[in-house]
Amino acid sequence: MNKYPRRKSTRLKEYNYSQPGFYYVTICTDNRQELFGLVENEQMKLNKFGKIVDAVWLQIPNHFNNIQLDKYVIMPNHIHGIIKIVGARLPRPESSRPDNNNNNDKIIERGNRAPTGLGQIIAYFKYISTKQINEFKDNGVNKIWQRNFYDHIIRNEKSLNAIREYILNNPINWGRDIDNLNSD
Repeated sequence: MNKYPRRKSTRLKEYNYSQPGFYYVTICTDNRQELFGLVENEQMKLNKFGKIVDAVWLQIPNHFNNIQLDKYVIMPNHIHGIIKIVGARLPRPESSRPDNNNNNDKIIERGNRAPTGLGQIIAYFKYISTKQINEFKDNGVNKIWQRNFYDHIIRNEKSLNAIREYILNNPINWGRDIDNLNSD
């Protein structure tokens, strides 16, 4: 019997996940494989794969300039994090190239990028972390991440603070966590 049935998407069909706001996400490993380290003395000890996941997570704002990261924790088989989308992306950098009509250099605006959505951010994170983990030929892992991810739109300060506390206490509560394969 599968302890973890395939999750259905929890995303709201009518909601624009690229609009500014706070989003709580949980991304689990495929079949809850404990790939990222161990919880010892109520603290998470990252292994080499966990350190890769940590580094890639922290690089998200360098790839998406409308993103700020809030609290997060990497656990043996999942990551919890709060992502803040702060607005639409800025226009693409201008490029300088010759104008074929008069041979003068002319700055040409390349247009605006579409706003970054939460799904794009998570897809990027999964892709880059998987690519870097797969560089270890002896990693012994066929698939890193579960197909989907869980998200929750944070609508007020009280909820934001409760989720922050949950994230910070996740290693302490690992023994009772549903994602812990060794819990009851």
